Amino acid sequence: MKVWEFVKVVGSNVRIDSRLTDAVGLVDGGYVYSTLFEYKGSGVKEYELILSAFPQENYRTLTHVTIYMRDVPGATAQAAGFLGSRTVNILNSTSLNAISDTTIIWKMLVDLSFAGEADILAETFKALKESNDPSVSKLDHIEIKQADIGRVFRSKSAGQGKAELRQGAPVALSGDTFDTSIEYSDILKDIDGSNAMLVVDPESWMLSITFLRKNTQLVRMMFSIPDCPGSIQQVVDYLASENINLISVFSKVKICYQTMTLDINADLGACRLSADEMEKEIPKALDKMNGIFELIKYKRLN
Repeated sequence: MKVWEFVKVVGSNVRIDSRLTDAVGLVDGGYVYSTLFEYKGSGVKEYELILSAFPQENYRTLTHVTIYMRDVPGATAQAAGFLGSRTVNILNSTSLNAISDTTIIWKMLVDLSFAGEADILAETFKALKESNDPSVSKLDHIEIKQADIGRVFRSKSAGQGKAELRQGAPVALSGDTFDTSIEYSDILKDIDGSNAMLVVDPESWMLSITFLRKNTQLVRMMFSIPDCPGSIQQVVDYLASENINLISVFSKVKICYQTMTLDINADLGACRLSADEMEKEIPKALDKMNGIFELIKYKRLN
């Protein structure tokens, strides 16, 4: 799944497509908690906003729970009953029929604030299954993993040159738009017209808005390349030789073992050639590669 896109900031507003907000549980009209980071280095990133539907102080108790159950009536109710009776608060969740008429997988993000340790929950489930307790008769097994959403706020995990500036009060999304001026007008003063990269982290139910520096030269390139080992490497090796900084890479098979598409967003700010010159040079380089390579889209994003 493609979990990123680029948008233009309008005034202080960042519009977020519902495809992205849906993936992380953010709803129009709902409150969003945010944290602003600054990048100190000379790269393309300047500021980053992390958005979440959950307050930062709750991060330590957020946990991933996955329950595997039989595909029979009442299985989901039994799973919800097991968690609810142990004061586990189910937050965002998704259920899917993994094997028709056999297995259902229910993946969820839960809050264990009132339920105690995750190990205790797992041990309780195991004991009930071993004793053939009817309250879990339709459930097969349970997986519990710490969400560890707070990793992005720890200095060692934040990455070199990335510093936390402020945790904002909750702000409501309006028209699928986040207004940065409500909490960060004194810092994000000159972002009108700039490019922002939106990335969702479905595992942690967070959305990142990265504001790129004004001097970046963003280009989207789409290639048709052979579906074989080494094809992607040939393209990215060439772009690296031209000092092109790749921001995002997305590949998708068109015909298995024959062709695939390679979708790249890149910064040409440090490239020896201009964006227009690169549009002419790339096809020449592709002709020299081992296989049939074609540039099928080239678009400046600035």
